Amino acid sequence: MRAALNASVRGDGLLVHRDVHLGIAVDLDAEGLVVPVIRSAGGKRLRRIAQEVSEYAVRARAGRLRADDLGGGPFTITNPGPYGTLLTVPIINHPQVAILATDHVRPRPVAVPTNGGGEYAAAVRPVGNVTLSFDHRAVDGAYAARFLAEVRKNSEGRDRDSEF
Repeated sequence: MRAALNASVRGDGLLVHRDVHLGIAVDLDAEGLVVPVIRSAGGKRLRRIAQEVSEYAVRARAGRLRADDLGGGPFTITNPGPYGTLLTVPIINHPQVAILATDHVRPRPVAVPTNGGGEYAAAVRPVGNVTLSFDHRAVDGAYAARFLAEVRKNSEGRDRDSEF
């Protein structure tokens, strides 16, 4: 994660954190939402992060989160996609500096290159939107756009099976 997005607003300044602690939004149905934090997520494989997300979700919905499971995550990921959302714009929970939303993935027609000569054909591929709400005190729009470009690059064509 880019350093300025791994930060918290503190008074008039920005505290950049050494470890990546990642907040994961968990829906409690009609009872609200909680954000447990995966500690030291930057050093974990995708499989371990997925396990922790699942464990936190089960504990949160059973009302078994501890106080130290919450707070201290400068960046949150939320996934409204299962509700069929097209494009969401979540609100930052200060002192965090950003929140990333993943919306519903659905088949859509896209242009795919057919050769190196600039020709394209239509194909149906799974496509979803990812949005980032961010605090301008931490980053500007160009920085945020570069971060989203990295997210896209790292997620497209990735062999997730090898990470599990």
